[in-house]
Amino acid sequence: MSQNVTPQVFEGLERLCVPQGGDGIVAAPAFPGIERIEAKFSGNAFEPHRHDTYGLGVTLKGVQTFSYRGERRFSMPGQVIVLHPDEVHDGGAGTIDGLQYRIVYLEPSLLAECLEAEKLGLPFVDQPVISDPVLAGVLLGALTDLDGGLDELFVDDFVMGIADGLVRHAKALRRLPASIAWNQACCARDYLEAHATRTVRSGELESVTGLDRFALSRHFRAAFATSPHRYLLMRRLQQARAMIGEGSELSDVAFATGFADQSHLNRHFKKAYGMTPGQWAALRRGSLPGRSSAR
Repeated sequence: MSQNVTPQVFEGLERLCVPQGGDGIVAAPAFPGIERIEAKFSGNAFEPHRHDTYGLGVTLKGVQTFSYRGERRFSMPGQVIVLHPDEVHDGGAGTIDGLQYRIVYLEPSLLAECLEAEKLGLPFVDQPVISDPVLAGVLLGALTDLDGGLDELFVDDFVMGIADGLVRHAKALRRLPASIAWNQACCARDYLEAHATRTVRSGELESVTGLDRFALSRHFRAAFATSPHRYLLMRRLQQARAMIGEGSELSDVAFATGFADQSHLNRHFKKAYGMTPGQWAALRRGSLPGRSSAR
């Protein structure tokens, strides 16, 4: 298989594979529940870590390799990568030629709401590397222009396309509980996001949702595929990552996002993203000069 996604594979996307100098990460404008990133690097970039979202990506150039569910995996250009929430993985380039890929991080709740009408839970795709031009096309529809924002109507179709693709490849479909307390789960999520930079107590969530802490934990995990505690931590880290991308000092970032000190931020950041805040900052700086040519 070719080491590049060619114009014949994805018409109009040949500019994605224009050679550029230096490793780097480009982050697109955020949309609620959706993050979009391009990464370009050589060697082993990410140490073992996990996200609280789905990671759905397309390899654009080179060979993408990662350890996942006890095996070493390889993705070639044009193939789709499916990483489930809370699944540990690492990441790197499989050859000396380096690697370029784009990826969407999607909140599980968006898929859960999409599939709820069919009484289906989140699909389980046991193969993390898939050859599926249709699903790749859906993903690249949101990944072609990383400088532009996403439109709500586009996102509706996009999430439906992702859901259809994952269900098509799923070996098992988790059944939903009799019902998810969506209002209470979303209320807890909104409260956590609004108070992300401080400690939130279980009693606070009980007060704002009307559910006891154990019932809330079950409904929250059914809706968002993670616990309230980890959701809060990841929102802090998201804010930290955004501040780092803007050039803030790491000590200031740690203080502003509710971590005890820079060392505390470093430990959690590396565990969540597979690299230190300093490494992330260097990759973001490396991307900024060439962003327009990477589009």
